[in-house]
This record gives sequence, C-alpha cells and structure tokens, in this order.
Amino acid sequence: MTAPKKVVLAYSGGLDTSIILKWLQTEYGCEVITFTADLGQGEELDPARKKAELLGIKPENIHIEDVREEFVRDFVFPMFRANALYEGLYLLGTSIARPLISKRLVEIAHEHGADAVAHGATGKGNDQVRFELSAYALDPSIRVIAPWREWDLSSRTKLLEFAEQNQIPIAKDKRGEAPFSVDANLLHTSSEGKVLENPGEEAPDYVYQRTVHPEDAPDEPEFLEITFERGDAVAINGAAMSPATILTKLNELGGKHGVGRLDLVENRFVGMKSRGVYETPGGTILLEAHRGIEQITLDSGAGHLKDSIMPRYAELIYNGFWFSPEREMLQALIDKSQEHVTGTVRVKLYKGSVRTVARWSDHSLYSEAHVTFEEDAGAYDQKDAAGFIRLNALRLKLLATRNARVKP
Repeated sequence: MTAPKKVVLAYSGGLDTSIILKWLQTEYGCEVITFTADLGQGEELDPARKKAELLGIKPENIHIEDVREEFVRDFVFPMFRANALYEGLYLLGTSIARPLISKRLVEIAHEHGADAVAHGATGKGNDQVRFELSAYALDPSIRVIAPWREWDLSSRTKLLEFAEQNQIPIAKDKRGEAPFSVDANLLHTSSEGKVLENPGEEAPDYVYQRTVHPEDAPDEPEFLEITFERGDAVAINGAAMSPATILTKLNELGGKHGVGRLDLVENRFVGMKSRGVYETPGGTILLEAHRGIEQITLDSGAGHLKDSIMPRYAELIYNGFWFSPEREMLQALIDKSQEHVTGTVRVKLYKGSVRTVARWSDHSLYSEAHVTFEEDAGAYDQKDAAGFIRLNALRLKLLATRNARVKP
C-alpha cells in the first residue's frame, strides 16, 4: 500500500500520541495534522499545541477545538432521551465521544486534502472499532491508520526508547508504569488496566477522581430541580443553561455527594471481558431526572416500547454504530416519543444516591381524579374492570381447561 501524503491524527498531547505523531513522520514520511478535542476532560490543552510545534507541526496544521457544547447537545442529550444503558448499567461515556472525534477528523481531512486519519486506540479495545466505523460511515474512501496494530513498539520499554531516540519529552511520571489508564470527558471518567485488571480485588480509593466517597459525602441531603423540554434538560433550579453548562453543574453537584460510581465487568465488542471503573455523576442525575419526567408525560405503550428497544440502541452506540441507519431509525422513534416530555423534576442527592422525589408538568398524563382512594365523582367506573379481566382471562382459562383434559 502506498504511503499517505497527509494524515490527520487524533492527538492528546500525551506521550503515546506524541510517539504516534513521530512514528507517522518517520514511517511514512508524511505531513501530519493534529486534532485535539476539548470534550471537558478537565486538562489544560495548550501543552498539546506546544508539544505538536516541538515535534515540527506547522501552526496552521494544529487544530485544538472546544467541542463541549456540540458533544452534549448533539451526542449526549440524544442518547439520554433513550435512557441508554449498556448491559443495564453503563452510561456509555467513552462510547458516545468517539463518533464526534471521528467526525471532526474526517472534516479536517477534507479541509486539508488529507488522504488518511489516525488514532491511538489499541488492537484489543473497543475504541479502534468506534473510530473506524464512524470514519468509514462518513467517508468510505478515507484511509485509517492504527499504529498500535502496525508497529513493533510492543512494550513500554520500546516506546520510551523510541521517544528518547526522537527527542520526544518524557514526563518523570511516565518513566514508571502508570497504575491504571484514564479516559475522561464531560460525561464521565473511565479507568481500567493495571491495578484494576483483577475483578476479584476492590478498586483502590485513589482511582476515583470526580466523586467523593459516598461515606464522606455531606450528611445533609441536597435537593435540586431540573427542567426538561422535549426530553432535554434546559434549566437547573429555574436557571436556564446551555447543554454543556448543565452537565458541568450536575457533575459538580453529583461529585460532591458521591453520585455516579460504577465498577463493571463488561463485554467488549471485540470478544473479551474487561473491568472498568466509571464515574458519571452528572449523567446519573440526568438519567434519574429524565425517567422521572417521563413517568408523568409518556404514555405507557410508548414508554414500554421505548424501554424494549433501549438495549439495542445502547449496544449500537457501544459497538460504534452511531452513524448507522438503524441507530438513526431508532433515534427518530425515540425523538418522536419526547414531544411531550416537558416539565420539572425534583431530585434528592444523598450519600451516593439520587432519587426522584417530585415531578410536575403541563403535559402530564397523571390524573388524580382517576387514581384517588376518595370519591372520584364518576371519573372511573370500577365495574368496568370485571369485563376487562374476563376478556384477558379467556385464553388462560382455555389453556387450563385443555391441560386438565390432555396430559402431555
């Protein structure tokens, strides 16, 4: 295969992607363009610019972009309209960030006339699949380079030797093995590897970075109100905020109360099981509140159908199929269900938990007149239930009669 002329690299500024940058230059002799996304990971990104310049990247070829609002508005919020949970627990914080990064890689490649994009995901994980499926869905002719599947830098020692040979700065804390690896964005932190690889051992407290230990959280509960419009959060305690600002605020509140910790052994798309420790404080609050407002605004038939397709929708995102037609079809159904999911939910944060305690809406389907234990003024005729039960019991009675007559 011929060498690429221009490659757009998903670049964090860290040691691994700096080595990849230099490897692309030396292996292919190509021009490298870097893209660094501010997804709310909480790190200073200016060092990425300086590191790229140090490695010979022209200033006009360095792209550092704040995509937090786009991330929450166009990716996180649509996913939360579905109440998506992978394997019933995981809020998909890493999974949902990858299609946005791939989208920008492809767009920047088009802007620069680049013929390839590159990423730093390893050959064992899910991210390689997510990056590449998204890239091919957006540009079927794009070439994707995955150095971890190509090079012979198979150990930490070899990586450090390559860095030293090519004058790539190595931070002192990178000389030894990191105790675990971290991926972070505005929705969550994900920690895995090293001290976390044995699922029979409890994760050390130092793994958690975004939440206090629930036992150390405030002894007094905190209440907050989240307002929704058509399934998306738009205000906290009556103050209108942008999508990214809402998630940032919920992260702060949830982290203070130890909300959103998850220790999970999950099934990777590539076939193996892996153990991850996740912190999703704001997302956990948002999920609880969204389900709270749906309880009074969503019809039972619509809600049950939506819940039945959720596992498939979540699996599509986890496996990297955000830009697939089936995900878009399910999204259209989900978005249709949210037309009246408008109102306010009050939640209680306390010692690692978040619970809905009240909800109200002008779009509510809840009728006190029908459910009251007091006189209902004719809103509901209880005699109607007899015929309803007889009709639903008919097939059960026929089955029981047949089974009593004919023994298997």
